[in-house]
Amino acid sequence: MTRRIAWTLLALTSVLLVLAVVPLAASMTARERVSYRDNQRAATRVIAAAAEEHLSDHKPATAMRQELGTAARAGDCAAVYDASARLVAGTPCTAAQGEEAAELVGKVLAGHEPEPPENEGRLLVAEPAGEVRRPAGAVVLARSAAPLDARIAAIWGWSAAIGAAGLAASVLLSVRLARWVGRPLSTLDASARRLGEGALDERTDVSGGPPEVRRLAATFNTMAARTEALVHGHRAMIADVSHQLRTPLAALRLRLDVLAADAEEGTATELAAAQDEIARLSRLVDGLLAVARAEQATPRPTAVRVDEVVAERVAAWSPVAEERGVQLSAGSAGPAVTVALGAGHLEQILDNLIANAVEAVPAGGSLTLDDRAAGERARVLVRDDGPGMTAEAKSVAFHRFGNPEARGSGLGLAIVHRLVTANGGTARLEDTPGGGLTVVLDLPLWRERGHARGVTSRSLPVDRTADRNR
Repeated sequence: MTRRIAWTLLALTSVLLVLAVVPLAASMTARERVSYRDNQRAATRVIAAAAEEHLSDHKPATAMRQELGTAARAGDCAAVYDASARLVAGTPCTAAQGEEAAELVGKVLAGHEPEPPENEGRLLVAEPAGEVRRPAGAVVLARSAAPLDARIAAIWGWSAAIGAAGLAASVLLSVRLARWVGRPLSTLDASARRLGEGALDERTDVSGGPPEVRRLAATFNTMAARTEALVHGHRAMIADVSHQLRTPLAALRLRLDVLAADAEEGTATELAAAQDEIARLSRLVDGLLAVARAEQATPRPTAVRVDEVVAERVAAWSPVAEERGVQLSAGSAGPAVTVALGAGHLEQILDNLIANAVEAVPAGGSLTLDDRAAGERARVLVRDDGPGMTAEAKSVAFHRFGNPEARGSGLGLAIVHRLVTANGGTARLEDTPGGGLTVVLDLPLWRERGHARGVTSRSLPVDRTADRNR
């Protein structure tokens, strides 16, 4: 933004300087030319008046020769011609006037007023001696154009200097103004980005910039403080509720264990069923806590190698799968891909999906994890040959408690969906060819240039919730 403001102001100032300085310099140049010509014409008319007295009144040529001498000392070349265009008198450099002087004399003697030409850096002016209609002769004066050129060069030089000084001042003022306006906004933008990434204690500076920007920064700080208070309060409430629920549930389970030890067979069966309900309630509390944590996730992306995480999770879950008679394997199509996810999120996603599949797939079934590149995304497939899901169940599978047929708490896929979408990915359910369910995860690829700045590993701790939401 600072550069855009500076360049905009600089371009505007440059245009204004060009529109102001160039016409002014052109006007002064034209005025200088006219003044120089008028001065030359005045000198020529003085000689013409003295020549008229000699040619018309037949007075002595003394006055005329004096004026020619004055012109010669001034560096001019002057010549006096009679009515027959014959040279009467002139300065020593008269021969340098050339043919153009003869043409001017002819036009003046014919009663015309010719346009003064320029010949090899000398300006020629012709004036009639006597009446314009019937002149007694003509005077031609040639003057060097060097003084005029020097004055014009000085005009344009000073104009250029003034324009350059104005442009330099404009650069300084533009940069200062752009920084004064842009730097607080850049700081505010960086603070907003860090706040969005989860740094709830982020605050921005409110001391710089225009009043409107300072008010915006103060409003941002107020909003950030309220957000931090709300999130911390929500987290504290979840922790307190979880603790308060877990404690009585554990105490109740211990009491049921004590009662079941001395109870009769019928009563022991009822107590075992009650213990199962308490265990399910404990898992439900843990699942709700995991969902709440997932919904608060504000990940900062890190580079995650999908094939390494898949191999690690397959190795970790293989003993559980073997115990249940499920064949768990990993496959990869194409080169290894790296995705941009919060630290630990892919592990938590795969743990929930593998736990769900291991619970649902009957003994002798298989579960395969594949990863591959798919255009601008990385695709992870969790494919099983279990009973699958109906179309109605798939449409609500990612909702909390969405599937009434879920064997667990119905929160596992909701956690997966929340973690995937929080990282900019998508998740969907498809039927496996031949029977079963396939979970398709499209995850954003890691772009080193896009994520190289300010990357930290802040995310949720890995939650090993084993929950079947189908």
